[in-house]
Parts: sequence; structure tokens; C-alpha cells
Amino acid sequence: MNKIQDSREMLVKGPVFRTMLSLSVPAVLGMVVIGLYNFMDAVFVGQMVGPLAMTAVKVSYPFTLINSGIATLVGQGSASVLSRAIGKEDKDTVDRILGNLIFLVSLLSVIVIAAGVIFTRQLLVLTGAEGEVLEEAVRYLRIVFCGSLFVNLGQSTNMIMRGEGKLKKAMIIMAASAILNIILDPVLILIFGKENGILGAAYATIISQAVLMIMSFFYFIKKSDTVRIHKIRIDGKISKEVLGVGFSAMLMQVMSMIQQTILYNTASKWGGSEWQTILGAALSLQAFSFIPLWGISQGFQPAIGTNYGAKLFDRVASFTKTFMLSSTVVALIFYIPIMCFPGKMLSMFITDSAIAKMGAPMLRVLFGAYICYGVLILSITFFQAIGKAGAASILALARQLVLFLPLVVILPHLFGLEVRGVFLAQLITDLFVLLIAIILLACAFKKMKKNS
Repeated sequence: MNKIQDSREMLVKGPVFRTMLSLSVPAVLGMVVIGLYNFMDAVFVGQMVGPLAMTAVKVSYPFTLINSGIATLVGQGSASVLSRAIGKEDKDTVDRILGNLIFLVSLLSVIVIAAGVIFTRQLLVLTGAEGEVLEEAVRYLRIVFCGSLFVNLGQSTNMIMRGEGKLKKAMIIMAASAILNIILDPVLILIFGKENGILGAAYATIISQAVLMIMSFFYFIKKSDTVRIHKIRIDGKISKEVLGVGFSAMLMQVMSMIQQTILYNTASKWGGSEWQTILGAALSLQAFSFIPLWGISQGFQPAIGTNYGAKLFDRVASFTKTFMLSSTVVALIFYIPIMCFPGKMLSMFITDSAIAKMGAPMLRVLFGAYICYGVLILSITFFQAIGKAGAASILALARQLVLFLPLVVILPHLFGLEVRGVFLAQLITDLFVLLIAIILLACAFKKMKKNS
């Protein structure tokens, strides 16, 4: 019990701003490095192999989110349960979390490996990929699917560290794995040669994720004071809560897969392969710029979960305001250069300057609401942290399916927008969901105030 008390002390008693920095800085650094995985795959493949291979990596990316969805479903759900258990000083629940996680993640990963390898081609056809792009993407994605167990166990156990409040340790382990990936990318691309360079990038990712898994397991076996691996088995009571809370977090990943699949397909239909390349580069920039905001949300989760579990609602409100303001400031760091120099930003991925110039105006549209993304992401994280799965799911579904899907289908047909409607659909969706998030947050704080 003393170890749990030590873990919660800073979260429930430390100065809000200083605690926010101690949680967020390592989380942001760690998540930025995580974002380098796919980002650097695309950069190295685009520069060392060619635009066709880069497009193959990008059309494959939505389906790598199947693994991220599993890791997030179990990992984020378990982290939420853990943070609240630490707040309540519930050692029995803490001791059962990790064994349950390992069992669930392993089971789901085996299913993904089998189904993913068998249906790789059929999945990629859904993006509109064809010809050489399709063939290269099949080779790349099959290898990625084969490493699903490493990816999912490594990422989900890292989420447990963050839920424990060990953001610095989680960052160091994740950063070491990602740096290894960055080193291996050009090395393996060169070893495999230009013709098979895309395979080198895939193997670099799998090897680095296997190292992440090994380091995470070593931490929980030898180093962690609070969370240890006990019996590896399914725990019905914990699993129900984990899956309930984790479902909304998983939706963000899985719906991203569906959303990006539709985007690529629609861009191909209205603009051809050039616009698929532009969209691939734009989504790479968007994914990377999201990473610091996800990092802040990782620090936000244990702060909210632990204080909510301890019924310290005033601190929950203070943390929410501080984190949301900070996330908006961080968003400006990416927002300003992308809005001022969109063509140059796209040129990091696209060697053809004419294609980069053509896509520049639509990159601005895609990033139109980015300045508000910190508030939006933290709103979803807030409801996950306090165990309110319904509200979190509403926001995730609204952003990535309910509003987005009809808009991306309809807008290209209106006002001669054509392929531009694909990019406008994302902007309009984000603005509507931001409004919903603000309303749900206001209702949640009103209820907390009544119960305090």
C-alpha cells in the first residue's frame, strides 16, 4: 500500500502547473518519438526508394491502426482502471490489471495476425490502391501484420506505465525503440536494395517494436514498485471495465482506419493517383502534428483519473483548464509553419514540386481546425479517465464516422468542389465535434460540482 501512496502523492497534492509539466513534457517527447515510426518510414521510403513506394506505405498505414486499436482498447482501458485504483488505494485491483492485459492482448493479436496476413490484398483494395502501388503495399503490410504481437504488447504495457504516472520511464523506453527504428530504416533499405527497400522499412518497424516489448516486460518484472505481472489470465470484472472504457479509445484508432480508407478511395476517384500522393503526405503531417497533443493527453489521463478516484473534483477542474491551455499553445507550434509554408511542408514527402504546389491550398484546409485539436483530444481523454465510456464514444464516433462519412461522400458533388470536398469534409466535421465536446464537458463539470 505504501508504494501506491507514493505513486499518488504528486498527483493528488502537487502544484497543478508543475505536475502538469512533469507529466506532459516526458509524455510529449515520448509521443513525438513514437510519431517518428510511420513518419520516418514515409520519409526514408519516399526519398530512398521513390514516390510510388511512399504512397504504398501511406495507403497501408490505415490498416496498421488495427494493431493500434487493440493496444489502445486494452492498454488505455487498463490505464484508466489503474489510475482510479491508485486514487482509491485499491491494491487488489492494481495487482490483477497486468495479467489480464497480457492475456487479452495476446488473444486479440493472434486473431489479427491470421486474418491480416490472409486478407491483406482485399483490405488494401478498399483504399483504391491498384497496380504497382497495390503490389508494394501488400508486401509491406503483410510483414507489419506478422509483428502484431510485438506491437500490441509493447504499446499496451507502455500505456500501463503512463497510467501508473511513470511518464518519464515510459518515454525513455518508447524513445529507445523509436530511435532504433530510425536507425534501422535507412540501413535495412540499403541492405534490401531499392527494389525491395519497402521491405527493409517494414522489418525495421517490427524489430524496433519487439525491442519495445522486451524492455516493457523487463520493467514490470524487475523495476516497477506498483504494478507487477502476477497470474496471466482473464479477469471478468476488470475486463468488463477495461473494455468499456477502452472501447472509445479504440474507436479513435479503428475509425481512423475507416476514415483514411474512405479518404484515399475518394481522393483517387476525384483526383487520381496524384491526389492520393498529396493526401498521403498531408495525412503524414497531420499524424505527426497530432503526436504532441496525444502526448499531453497521456499526461492528462493519470492526473484526472487519480484525482477523480480520490474525489478531488476541484483539482480535476484545475488540471483540465491547465492542460487544455497548454495543448493549445503546443498546437500553435505546428499550426503556424503549416499555414505559412504548406508547399514546403509537403515537399518533405513529395519530390515532385508541381504536385506539392498543387496540394498546398488543401493542406491549409485540412489543418483549418487544428488549433482546437488539443481541446478536442483532451475532452475524449477526460471521459475515458473518469470511466464515462458513453460520452467518449459519442465524440469518437461523431468525429470519425457519423458526421465525416456523409460529408466526404456528398461534398465532392457540390459546388464543383470535386477532390477539394474531401479535405473540406474533415474541417467541417472537426468544428461540429468541438462544439459537442464543449457541451458534454460543461455538463460533466456541472454534475461534479453538484456532487462535491
